[in-house]
Amino acid sequence: MYSSDDERRSFAGGGELAATVIDEHLFGPESIAVMAEARFAMTSPETWHSFFTGLGPLVLRDTPGGEVSLREQVHPSLRDLVDQLTPSDAPAIGFEFKSSGLVAARPLHCKAVRIRDERGTLRGTLISTKLAVPMSTQAAMAFELNPAHVQRTFSMGKARRRAGAVLFADLESSSALARRLSTSSYFTLVRRLVRAADQCIVDAGGLVGRHVGDGVVAFFPVESYNSESAAALACLSAARNIRKAIADVAPGSGLPTDNVVIRFGLHWGATLFIGSITTAARAEVTALGDEANEAARIEACATGGRSLASKQLLERLEPIDAAVLGIDPDHLAYTQLSQLPTATDKARRDAPAIAVCEI
Repeated sequence: MYSSDDERRSFAGGGELAATVIDEHLFGPESIAVMAEARFAMTSPETWHSFFTGLGPLVLRDTPGGEVSLREQVHPSLRDLVDQLTPSDAPAIGFEFKSSGLVAARPLHCKAVRIRDERGTLRGTLISTKLAVPMSTQAAMAFELNPAHVQRTFSMGKARRRAGAVLFADLESSSALARRLSTSSYFTLVRRLVRAADQCIVDAGGLVGRHVGDGVVAFFPVESYNSESAAALACLSAARNIRKAIADVAPGSGLPTDNVVIRFGLHWGATLFIGSITTAARAEVTALGDEANEAARIEACATGGRSLASKQLLERLEPIDAAVLGIDPDHLAYTQLSQLPTATDKARRDAPAIAVCEI
């Protein structure tokens, strides 16, 4: 039923291999039972009925023994539909049906083309599907989204405990900027900022989390790298690159560079609960747990456009990765959040003992 392991993973979701059925009728009981367990496949009886009704005219014509034979081979829930089919000799047919995998049903356009050899003998039927939306929409999605990041996002489909680094970043004095600029100009600024930040995260192999206004969240799970040190390096490098990229954002909006200031909170989570959340509107990765909340508290204390990194994060760096950043973890001086002059009430309440260092 699937041509490759990659295709099997795309149907299963979460980076796992989907089960396959060989030498079984597409609409047979075993095929439907297996597909019902696939995350992105046709998982509801309504979908199978719709798909069978559309493809049925070709299936009926090409089934030796006609209606009687086809009725015996298909799933019991489809047998009554066989009587409603009219066999077709058309070289190809097109129809629409609704998918049911993962989330709300989506309209799909399907095209089935008969394949014959040089003698005109039928060798099979090629079935292709695509979203029933304009190609311009699909092209925009394909060109805007980074395939590697999409793959990493869906590899988080099965939410579970995952160790990794966490990055929180936020635009300082955003309220003052919003009052100073027109709404249109401020929106353009935020869009440029978020795009630049996301690109830096993607380039570092990280996972972009939720966007809240002008804030950015990212995760760097160990499983995406070859070590804890590599994950910590990616997080710290992404923060530095975001800061560099923002230097080009301000002039693009007609602002001095020092008017667009980003503060960072960088932390390590040994017990983060990370997973992707996919709805009818969007797909994103999120992380829950005390360490995610602590990262937010660290970021809130990094006023003045500072980058504050926790001791837990910096001590994950191996010497070779620390050297890349120009950091010597053995000679850093840390301060507890509660002792910082910029400590917020939430930081003093929720994470007073977290040791941080400006990098």
